[in-house]
Amino acid sequence: MVTCPDGHASESTDYCDECGTQIGVPTAAATAAATVCPVCDTPSSGSRFCEECGHDIVLGAPARQPDAPTAVVDPAPPPEPMVAATWIATISADRALYERVQARNGPDADRMAFPGYFPERRIVLRGSDILIGKHSISQGVNPDIDLGIPPVDAGVSRVHARLHLGPDSATVTDLGSTNGTSLNDSEDDIPREVAVPVRPGDRIHVGAWTTITLSRL
Repeated sequence: MVTCPDGHASESTDYCDECGTQIGVPTAAATAAATVCPVCDTPSSGSRFCEECGHDIVLGAPARQPDAPTAVVDPAPPPEPMVAATWIATISADRALYERVQARNGPDADRMAFPGYFPERRIVLRGSDILIGKHSISQGVNPDIDLGIPPVDAGVSRVHARLHLGPDSATVTDLGSTNGTSLNDSEDDIPREVAVPVRPGDRIHVGAWTTITLSRL
C-alpha cells in the first residue's frame, strides 16, 4: 500500500486508485500554486484544474471538447429576373361571325364564302405596334398579322386595324377599314380611328369570318 501525492491510500504504485494522480510526482496543488494556466494564462488558485478553461494543469490534458465548427450558411439565391409577358394572336375561321355578316346582307356578302378548311394559326407578337391586314408588295404593306394567306378573307382590308401592346394592357384601333372591326361577338363595330382597350381572352372580329383571339404567356 502506498500513498499518492494527494494523500490517498493506493494499492497501485504507479497511479492512485482513487484520484488517478501519478505516484511520485508533485501534487496538483503544489504544481498549480507556482504557475499559470498554459492555455488561457489565468493565474492558478491551487486547484488541479484551471477555473477559467478547465485545463488539467497536472496532466496537461484539456478538460473540455473543442468548440464545434461554425455552420456555413449558403447565401440566398439571386432573385429571378422579371420577364415581360408575351402576347399571342390566334387566328381562326369563325362560323358565328360569318353568319352575322351574312345576316346583314351587305354589298359584298354574296362573294364572301366561308372556307372549307382553315387551320388555326398562332402568331407570337413582337414589338408594341402590330398591324393587322393583308400584304401587298405594290403598296408596300407588310402586316404583322398577315390575313392575306390563303384561304383569304375578302372582307379584310389591306390596312385594317392596329394593336398597341403594353406589358399590362393593350388597345385595338380600326384604321378606317371597309367592313369594320368588332369585339367579342358584338353586333356593333368599334369606332374608327379610336383606340379601344382589349384584354387577354378578347376576340377581335375582322372581315367576313376572321377572328383574332388575344392571349399572353
